[in-house]
Amino acid sequence: MSTTATAAPHRILCIVGARPNFMKIAPIMSAFARMGEQVQATLLHTGQHYDVAMNHQYFEALGIPSPDINLEIGSGSHAVQTAAVMTHFEPALDAAQASAVLVVGDVNSTLACALVATKKGIPVIHVEAGLRSYDRAMPEEINRILTDQISDLLYTTEASALGNLTREGIAAERVRFVGNVMIDTLRSNLPRAINLPQILEAHGRSDFQHAQGYAVLTLHRPSNVDDPDVLRRLLETVRTISTTLPVVFPLHPRTRGMIEKFGLAELIDIPQVLQLPPMGYLEMLGLMQNARLVLTDSGGIQEETTALGVPCVTLRNNTERPITVEQGTNTIAGNDPEKILAIFRDVIEHGGKGGRVPEFWDGHAADRIAQDLCAWLDQRRAAA
Repeated sequence: MSTTATAAPHRILCIVGARPNFMKIAPIMSAFARMGEQVQATLLHTGQHYDVAMNHQYFEALGIPSPDINLEIGSGSHAVQTAAVMTHFEPALDAAQASAVLVVGDVNSTLACALVATKKGIPVIHVEAGLRSYDRAMPEEINRILTDQISDLLYTTEASALGNLTREGIAAERVRFVGNVMIDTLRSNLPRAINLPQILEAHGRSDFQHAQGYAVLTLHRPSNVDDPDVLRRLLETVRTISTTLPVVFPLHPRTRGMIEKFGLAELIDIPQVLQLPPMGYLEMLGLMQNARLVLTDSGGIQEETTALGVPCVTLRNNTERPITVEQGTNTIAGNDPEKILAIFRDVIEHGGKGGRVPEFWDGHAADRIAQDLCAWLDQRRAAA
């Protein structure tokens, strides 16, 4: 049975919990809105990332409607946070009477909400399914594996994800290769990106010298910032890079705290390293778009630099996004100074690694998801 104008809308409860989710949910909410009366999408924010000002900045910049529900969970250990989300989400789910729960990414809220929904017999839809780093020391890897196991419909960003899922016993008919919603957000916002001169003016740092270009650095993963020896090694490498190419370093609050705790601030308290507070999405997009090189331990930035054609050095020993290495501009370096500096020299001397934009990273992944999901829910309704 196909959906008609008189059919009740499919009520889809969409979950966000942390800033990496915001860039993924924005195009999905827009795509659902374009479906008209077929879909009634409700946005629930667990509050896992609880910086109100930063959340508002991202929601406003990305055109995300204000959450219909905010659980305001806040921080805590992985166990405390996951349990709190589950406890608070259950009554919200009961009240929503949802046809399906849609989760994105791999944060604690993703798994917590998926668990509650599946135990209540409500279909779980996972966007960005099938990514694997094969490093179970990463909490996100556990969240990915478990969420995929209990999801009814799995939307993937790259074709290789299907192999990961089928090896784990997930039936191929539950999987749909639709492309990357993060790139939907990137493409739609490129014309509004805020460039470095604008950022420098806003922060009173117009004196920062970057005539020959600049590198961008982001660091936040515990494996890099919680170990004083690793953090020192990375910051010493960044200092070396900055003597040739100035470095723009938006500092995660936790990273700044660790640098101060370990007494490493003097390594980057130099004119060639521009330390900035956390940036909003449009600012980060502008910084990356015009950078000669990006150094990062962020999964999302690996994807964004590939889409932008900017060389990326991943400061991890693995990636759950292998397509950025196989087809894109990304190179895995870990925290080895020799590897990092070798890639840097290649960028300076030869322009760095080229690449191509992967299949379906075309700005229309969310539309594919919305149309496929509505058809899937129509079929379930007809079979009920």
